[in-house]
Amino acid sequence: MTVDLDLDALAEQLADFAPPEKKTGRGPREERIIAGFEEIQRFVEKHGHAPRHGESRDIFERIYATRLDRLRALDDCRALLEPFDHQGLLTSGSQTEIAPDEDMDTDALLAELEGAMGTSEIADLRHVRTAEEKRAAEEIANRDKCEDFASFKPLFDQVQRELESGIRKSREFELKAEIRPGAWFIVGGQKAYVADMDEIFVNAQGRTDARLRVIFDNGTESNMLMRSLQRALHKDEAGRRISDPEAGPLFVHDERTPFSGQLENEDSASGTIYVLRSKSDHPVVSANREVLHKIGVTGGDVQKRIANAKLDPTFLMADVEIVATYTLYNINRTKLENLIHRIFDPARLDIEIKDRFGNPVIPREWFLVPRFVVDDAVERIKDSTITEYTYDPKTARLVREGNAS
Repeated sequence: MTVDLDLDALAEQLADFAPPEKKTGRGPREERIIAGFEEIQRFVEKHGHAPRHGESRDIFERIYATRLDRLRALDDCRALLEPFDHQGLLTSGSQTEIAPDEDMDTDALLAELEGAMGTSEIADLRHVRTAEEKRAAEEIANRDKCEDFASFKPLFDQVQRELESGIRKSREFELKAEIRPGAWFIVGGQKAYVADMDEIFVNAQGRTDARLRVIFDNGTESNMLMRSLQRALHKDEAGRRISDPEAGPLFVHDERTPFSGQLENEDSASGTIYVLRSKSDHPVVSANREVLHKIGVTGGDVQKRIANAKLDPTFLMADVEIVATYTLYNINRTKLENLIHRIFDPARLDIEIKDRFGNPVIPREWFLVPRFVVDDAVERIKDSTITEYTYDPKTARLVREGNAS
């Protein structure tokens, strides 16, 4: 009698009697190399690019970049990893040059890969700081004696009184907070005064920066970078910014007219009101160019202030032209700028732009105000009546508060 055989069933039964398949075992070295390469692959999946070198990079990315360079350079590692390289990491692009202090021989590589064999990856070492963070901490810690602190001591005393009376307030520091000459902060438990700022430049990471002179209330000073102070404030859980005065007289007491327009021996220039027009090709700016102005007050040179306008989101990431300037005497420029911005607030431009790194920024000093209205406001400053007015966008003129149509 003929028996029909199910060949698949027969093969399944015979498989039980087949000799065990020989396994190509890997030693600990190969397992560590594969595990380390898989960490790099997970990094690429998460970030969308191969790890890169550079002090501005996260410490773990730098380690992965060094590891990948060495794996590419070692023939035996490449042969081992090629079957797993579905992202083309071993062949894509040219090999990145390894920094001298990050170069590793085979033994060093294996030692560095030890951590890849455990249950936790090296990226669990969250306490490791980048080189930039270390430099920022060092700049805060390394200070010199302020030889002319006696001239700053009255300012610190006044700020303390104004904090106690509520004229000033300490607020949580935000990264968007402006660091400028005359600004006050609390960092490392000490009040810090930004006494001066050099010209803005672009650092090695492509970001705008500037060298500061910062005075501390313990009589020391530092010429740290603006970005270093910003990082220190951000990392300090108790870091605060001290607000500008919210009360008090606008004009400095003087028996003469507060703003006479005439220089006398005892007069001293306090600052300049500046009116700027943007050269941005943004559609909103282009459509309103003739009436859109940035209005501010500075204690320094206006040309210096706008030198790097196209790199600064405050200036709409574009060059600007100076429309008008008005020199001030015997006046509190900080209070005046706050007052001007309050008066023209109904015409403040509502626009969001991207900075050099794609982050959204909302500039706050641009107003849809005709030039002649700014001239009118300056006249009201001269006769000390400016505090009685506000801007009416419907009639494009200054009106006494409460009388706007």
